[in-house]
Amino acid sequence: MASLTTENPHRDTNDTPEVLERRKADHIRINLEEDVSFRLTTGLEKYYFMHQALPELDLAALDTRTVVLGKLLNTPLLISSMTGGTAEAQKINRTLAEAAQQVGMAMGLGSQRAAVADASLAYTYKVRDVAPDILLLANLGAVQFNYGYGVAECQRAVDMCQADALILHFNVLQEAVQPEGDSNFAGLLPKIEQVCKLLPVPVIAKEVGWGFSAQAARQLAEAGVAAIDVAGAGGTSWSQVEMYRAPTARHARIAAAFRDWGIPTASSIQFCRAAAPHLPIFASGGLKNGIDIAKCIALGATVGGLAGEFLRAAVNGVEAVVDLADIITTELKIAMLCAGAQDLTALSQTPLYQFDR
Repeated sequence: MASLTTENPHRDTNDTPEVLERRKADHIRINLEEDVSFRLTTGLEKYYFMHQALPELDLAALDTRTVVLGKLLNTPLLISSMTGGTAEAQKINRTLAEAAQQVGMAMGLGSQRAAVADASLAYTYKVRDVAPDILLLANLGAVQFNYGYGVAECQRAVDMCQADALILHFNVLQEAVQPEGDSNFAGLLPKIEQVCKLLPVPVIAKEVGWGFSAQAARQLAEAGVAAIDVAGAGGTSWSQVEMYRAPTARHARIAAAFRDWGIPTASSIQFCRAAAPHLPIFASGGLKNGIDIAKCIALGATVGGLAGEFLRAAVNGVEAVVDLADIITTELKIAMLCAGAQDLTALSQTPLYQFDR
């Protein structure tokens, strides 16, 4: 078993806390101001429910509740991981968390590496006081295990925000196109396995926008992860984000070449469900509405996550986020009604079709 201990757990990097904070601010600005979408689609547009004109169901009686990692959600909605590490990010995180508490949905925090490196930034991730009951997910990059991080740093991230579980995010392409990226992804599996064994909360493996293959899902399941967030292609392209951050034309050209790289969300859900049938699958990557979430659940997902939509809503305050979540849940319920599904279990067993339209 590879050791995760180190005499200097923060020798990692090319990055000072100031550089990390500046990068976080860049990411927020670029996501709000620039076109960072894929040309590649999620693949969800290829699938349709068979419309049931006589569903024998009452819309008001449909049940969207589900239990994920021991927590009851009123709706299978996840605010996908986005940000932290800056004063602006703190405001966004607290707005999102307060809305999540009102709605009864889950929330993932952005990468906490900045605050692990500089404890003065921990406040930007602390949201439990406004969201005591939500399923809250801490977040670190898996690649950091090759740059001095280990169980202690994972525990620090969890404790920092009193999280129910830890996301380990996998962003190999983003790191590869960043001039300052940490791109040594060799030998991570035994280190992930050790964290899964030793950390007292569940570990979730999350891609950041390019999807998991069946092979990766199988390896992660065998390593002991408790859930997989596919974060497939079709939403935010982080190579495009890095293109806008590129310090030179050379870096920009390399990042731009990967705009259409990845596994579409619809395909990644099916790959992961087949490879890890016992694990909850989180669907994210380009989801826009409740119909998309309904399709993801029918394809094998447990919950659906959105990032950019919630980020844009958060700029306008808590009620805007609550309103967006209510709209998405209403769309989900109407899709369930018209597909003849009383609850999420029935929806997960509802076939999808590919029609020529």
